[in-house]
Amino acid sequence: MKKLLLIALLTLTTIAAEISIQVLGSGGPEGGKRASSSYLIKKDAKALVLIDFGGGAFLRFGQAKVHIEELEAVLFSHLHIDHVVELPALMKAGYFSDRSRKLKMIGPQGNAYFPGFKEFIQLQFGEKGSYRYMSDILTSKSDSFSLHLFEGAQKLKFKGFKLTAVEVNHGIVPALAYKIEIDGKVIVFSGDTSAKSDTLTSLAKNADIFISHHAIIEHDFKGAEALHMKPSRIAEIASQAKVKTLVLSHRMKRTFGHEKETEEIIQKQFKAKIIWAEDLMEIKLP
Repeated sequence: MKKLLLIALLTLTTIAAEISIQVLGSGGPEGGKRASSSYLIKKDAKALVLIDFGGGAFLRFGQAKVHIEELEAVLFSHLHIDHVVELPALMKAGYFSDRSRKLKMIGPQGNAYFPGFKEFIQLQFGEKGSYRYMSDILTSKSDSFSLHLFEGAQKLKFKGFKLTAVEVNHGIVPALAYKIEIDGKVIVFSGDTSAKSDTLTSLAKNADIFISHHAIIEHDFKGAEALHMKPSRIAEIASQAKVKTLVLSHRMKRTFGHEKETEEIIQKQFKAKIIWAEDLMEIKLP
């Protein structure tokens, strides 16, 4: 009897946590049936990390049945409207939640065209910001919770996972790609990037899941190539990095109807699994 009890206890202690990625928004900035870019990393069905929060993501967050109290970090790839616009709604909802501990947020550095992430937050919630009535979230005297802000490339350790943020090219727009290492699994988010350098390939090395933004088709969008990866470039990175599963998201309307063509281009170099992102799709890591 004692042996059986010991075996049962050992079994319970060795059960691995369930890690999954839920797509909140799989679309782009044009509007339509898809929410714009947003993703959740979940652990045992609870929200752990939120990446981007574009138009429609606030509704999807609620539909995912998760709560702001659960989040350890919020990451922003860049400050285009379709990746950040619903942050104020989340902060307002947080005021009515039970969250009291600090919420860590990370975003890109600024340049002549875009504010840095810390300035961006000040422009919204600072004492002279658009939502200045919530300026206490930038202080230690908040009525609910306060924000702990990071800017630019980072390597951070959280309880249960590690985060790496690297700078990637997105034209004139400062942008970051992210790697999350959790329970022996590697999850990489490209964000919007042309991936001109090998930075993203290095970041995605041996990733279990690589979420790549598919905003242009292989031909006809030469101007957009300064901002986004063509399918052949996505394939090159995924193949060289030996990614196990490729998820194609940020599906702009100009790519609709070209899925078969895009998949054929990618499969010439990348032979592993390809998933087309859909809103509220949940992908469980093996």
